[in-house]
Amino acid sequence: MDRTGAGGVLGVESVGAVRLLTLNRPDKLNAMDTALVEALVAALRAADADTSVGAIVVTGSGRAFCAGADMSEFRDLPPEERHRVEHRSQLTASLQLLLPGLARPVIAATRGHVLGGGCALALACDLVVAAESSRFGYPEVRRGILAASVTPNLARQVGTKAAFELLATGRSIEPARALELGMVNRVVPDGTEVDVALSLAAELAALPAPALHATKRLFYRSLDADFEHAFALAQEAHASLRKADRAASEPSIAEERP
Repeated sequence: MDRTGAGGVLGVESVGAVRLLTLNRPDKLNAMDTALVEALVAALRAADADTSVGAIVVTGSGRAFCAGADMSEFRDLPPEERHRVEHRSQLTASLQLLLPGLARPVIAATRGHVLGGGCALALACDLVVAAESSRFGYPEVRRGILAASVTPNLARQVGTKAAFELLATGRSIEPARALELGMVNRVVPDGTEVDVALSLAAELAALPAPALHATKRLFYRSLDADFEHAFALAQEAHASLRKADRAASEPSIAEERP
């Protein structure tokens, strides 16, 4: 399916209970400038606050998912405007914390360039459906810059040796290798990635929301905890969900009145 953004730098579309967000700068391979990152952060938060939304899919228009940061945005920036660079950097880094913190599951549907900040965006999502044309990598070192905010999450997901090789060489990898490393969940033919992601998202959206939200929250809370703490978090989450279920099943005072 060929989908393009509905307008502006970010397309926002509801597909049943799924919110589809489309990075819409195809002429720039969806490289992230300040306007796009701000729109994406706002749209993610709005989708997570919308009770009609059960899951979120993030994709890109045109032939790429996202080629990373837009290096041309600040090309001729005067010294007094340098704070804008730091603002965008912090905003882009905040996605690493925002995405796992959302209650709704988020699926990235990738194709073409999935590089730098674009690769970090995909990996920060809960699931990744990759088209065969996808190429994942962190080319920052080849440009003389540091892939700072992406390092912790990458090392946690693929292990130290694979992460260091990706960061230090700047080479990109094909989806088959990304699948081996656990960076993606599924590799599909080009042109089907959004439909597959939407189908998976609809499946998740149809599940009982409290249990799904509790599962995601517990998963990320326990990910970096030691076993004893993680087990305590699991027991706490289980008790909290059972309490909520009991409260939902008990009739209200108004319902008990004849």
